[in-house]
Amino acid sequence: MAKKTVADIDVKGKKVLMRCDFNVPLDDNCNITSDNRIVKALPTIKAVLDGGGALILMSHLGRPKGQRNEKFSLAPVAKRLGELLDKEVVFADDCIGEDVAAKAEALQDGDVMLLENLRFHKEETIKDKAAKEDTQLREAKDRFAQQLADLADVYVDDAFGTTHRDNASMYTVPSLMEGKDRVIGFLIEKELKFLGETVSDPEKPFVAILGGAKVSDKLGVIENLIEKVDMILIGGAMAFTFFKAQGIKIGQSLCEDDFLDKAASLIDEAKERGCEIVLPIDSIVTQKLEENAENKVQAADIEDGYKGVDIGPATAKLFESKLDGAKTIVWNGPMGIFEMPPFDEGTKAVARAVAAATDNGARSVVGGGDSASALAKLGLAEKISHISTGGGASLEFLEGKKFPCIEMLDEK
Repeated sequence: MAKKTVADIDVKGKKVLMRCDFNVPLDDNCNITSDNRIVKALPTIKAVLDGGGALILMSHLGRPKGQRNEKFSLAPVAKRLGELLDKEVVFADDCIGEDVAAKAEALQDGDVMLLENLRFHKEETIKDKAAKEDTQLREAKDRFAQQLADLADVYVDDAFGTTHRDNASMYTVPSLMEGKDRVIGFLIEKELKFLGETVSDPEKPFVAILGGAKVSDKLGVIENLIEKVDMILIGGAMAFTFFKAQGIKIGQSLCEDDFLDKAASLIDEAKERGCEIVLPIDSIVTQKLEENAENKVQAADIEDGYKGVDIGPATAKLFESKLDGAKTIVWNGPMGIFEMPPFDEGTKAVARAVAAATDNGARSVVGGGDSASALAKLGLAEKISHISTGGGASLEFLEGKKFPCIEMLDEK
């Protein structure tokens, strides 16, 4: 069933606690290098403020490992958000404690406050399984979450990038706010709509493109999609595990030997279900893994001393032809070592092909940082039907997993 959003409730005169994903990239001087995640949260933020609510925002940033670290302060986010809203954003020096509670209490309707990084407290990332097994951990997580829950009358989750995690702010806080309004924001609503409809009711032909380094990261996705898609195009280093499973030489290419049998069985299972698995027919190979290293194109067996670092030009054309006529496309993961030119050409070629297919009427959903980055660099992001804000979360969604932190929220 569909979840309630902020549009379905009255926030006037209420304190609203909203979990955002403000995990923005920062340079060495703590300057924000992309405010995309802040911008994407604006529709929900503005809906609460325009509705007369007092808004308390919370987020994590980076991996400070449960300790205060000014490198990961959300202060730059508060500053940028204030510029985008053209109003003052109160910044709390912590996310819990008496001072934070006092600041929250003092907020007037239409005011907005951002709490300091949740992950400055180790309780934020205590796993729920660990908390169930250890009374002290559970009590610590509950105490932390209760202080957050006590700040507000309404809970809003708009952090899709962390919906697959059982962090205190994502799971424990809303569980402690039972009886109050607990809803999703517009960003999560859009993610659930696109990902849900794409997987549950795709227009055929349905083509999935999977890349990245490890087969193990994508096993669940492949198993779930084999039953739904007509074709899976596989690139990235994960392709070499499939090659080796079929007795094809891969030189020094990355391979997960523990998953050779599983890769072979997936190929057999796909054939049984009428799903075509398409592997690269050539690769860019090199002896040195460094930027602009000498490289060459090699088909089939890769000779000793060389490693595959990208799909080759013939594969790029093959993948492009397979996308021609597709009506639904899901893409997650790069085709090569995208961060190291010239081994980013395969990913760029796929980005162009997905954009062209979308122009021709396909519905395209892209997840994963490198895939989204390739589209952005080529100026093609606007041509894609939907670019997911959560790489890991979108992957788990494609696996068919449920997100308990969303399931507990109010139904329409």
